[in-house]
Amino acid sequence: MLMAVVFPTMAEASPGAPVIWAFGDSLSAGYGLPPAAGFPARLQDALRKAGVAATVRNGGVAGDTAAQARARLRWGLRGLGTPLDLVIVELGANDMLRGLPVAQARANLDAILTELHNRRIPVLLAGMRAAPNLGPDYVRAFDGLYPALAAKHAVPRYPFFLDGVAANPGLLQADGLHPNAPGVDIIVRRMLPTVQRALGSK
Repeated sequence: MLMAVVFPTMAEASPGAPVIWAFGDSLSAGYGLPPAAGFPARLQDALRKAGVAATVRNGGVAGDTAAQARARLRWGLRGLGTPLDLVIVELGANDMLRGLPVAQARANLDAILTELHNRRIPVLLAGMRAAPNLGPDYVRAFDGLYPALAAKHAVPRYPFFLDGVAANPGLLQADGLHPNAPGVDIIVRRMLPTVQRALGSK
């Protein structure tokens, strides 16, 4: 299943060395891959190659639903011990795979975004898409929750975390769900401009 986390200290963040937290499930945690090949490490490498001296912390927990992520958000923020320049919220895949009510996922993601807003931590919301076998009503409701929440909270959105990778066997692990190392590199390459814009707007 798609299923590892921050309250800023009083110290000021260095403007030239942003800290990003990838807060999500196994997709952002790098499930099935060595740490150096996972999304946080590869995004950090890509940002540094682009001239942004960023540190990307891994806040992904395999199997987490939006509710489980919401439950660990505050202690995760306390545990980082550093101010954050951006949180990439990548959640919802496990809610969808388990067929949980869309309203439940929406409420928990809404609470996460509200908590981060109250702490004045910038957010990039990474969307997910529902599997078509869940039926048109579920797909419509699930896919629509991300643009709706991004608009409500006035945060930037990356439409689909697995864009360019989903349903491509050559870019997925044997389970057909998680990106392999080349798949992660495609995700990072496609998402990089959006991350850079989100950092620039803080």
